[in-house]
Amino acid sequence: MNIPHRAGLENFPPYRQGKTPGGTNGLKAFKLSSNENPYPPLPSVIEAVTGAVSSINLYPEIAAGELTAAIAGRWGVSAENIALGAGSVEVASQIILAVTNPGDQVMFAWRSFEAYPLLATSAGATPQPIPLTADGGHDLAAMAAAVTPRTRLIFVCNPNNPTGAVLSAAAVEAFIQSVPADTLVVLDEAYVHFNRDADTAVGIDMFRKYPNVAVLHTFSKAYGLAGLRLGYAIAAPELVTNLRKVAVPFGVTSLAQTAGVASLQAENELQERIDILVQERRRLHEGLLEAGLPVQPSEANFLWLDSGDHTAALAALFEEKALSVRVFADEGIRITVGSPEANDRILDVARHAAALLAPLH
Repeated sequence: MNIPHRAGLENFPPYRQGKTPGGTNGLKAFKLSSNENPYPPLPSVIEAVTGAVSSINLYPEIAAGELTAAIAGRWGVSAENIALGAGSVEVASQIILAVTNPGDQVMFAWRSFEAYPLLATSAGATPQPIPLTADGGHDLAAMAAAVTPRTRLIFVCNPNNPTGAVLSAAAVEAFIQSVPADTLVVLDEAYVHFNRDADTAVGIDMFRKYPNVAVLHTFSKAYGLAGLRLGYAIAAPELVTNLRKVAVPFGVTSLAQTAGVASLQAENELQERIDILVQERRRLHEGLLEAGLPVQPSEANFLWLDSGDHTAALAALFEEKALSVRVFADEGIRITVGSPEANDRILDVARHAAALLAPLH
């Protein structure tokens, strides 16, 4: 066909979803490749969504007034500070579309969330990746030094995906103060609920102090609503107005809005599940260390194996045991914290890996 297409699109890679595992040797398969919550939504959330199904013949409310008010109340901000989208990744796309012109630069640490360069490129902006530090954290000094007049937007992922590294409040504040006041700094806190670091930067605190800061949150991880696609930004009203202009109309479904409100109302109950996942993360981290694997500290719901040249061999061992993990060729492996049963299997693979592979340190 001779249908015209955008120049360069043939070289543009699609977003790569976490692999779904197949059963191997009769083993139950576990998907630990997409940082999903292993537990279903809370019963009260399921009940609320079930009750809303009968109205899905109608368009959702674009303004999502009840959900917007609930989020604003949760964080003590105005409804004018809340912009919604189909997952925080769609809100990130809105931000790029609203802030950049073709040729402007979008900065981010690398490796970080895989969608950043894809979203920037698809919007006509230029990705500006800055290498991570040796321990998998943002090199904020290098990022500040790399800012140019074309750098319109900077994503700071805290904790960082896929390494789990955390940035301190002091470091982030110094960074914000070092960049031009007309450069937007977006603190992406997709994994904020799992972050127990006492010194971590807190997005809402930075937002209250600096007008060029926005915060991204999602309902996909801790709340367990990944399949309904719901995320939001906390930002200055003038930015929120522009985000709503570039948002996909009716992108936040009525079921997602209902689930979001119900989830916020059930946060105390939800905390019990978060605590379990944090405990499992610690157990998994300790077990991987004891097995001799190069696992990094993490404040998210995943762990990073800095396996380098051993990545393919190690990934094959996980696959043989019906475990799907996120593999970054010749770099490392990201393992989502799953159910206790899944985590037991991960630790079993780790013990075998220690015996089969050369030391990875």
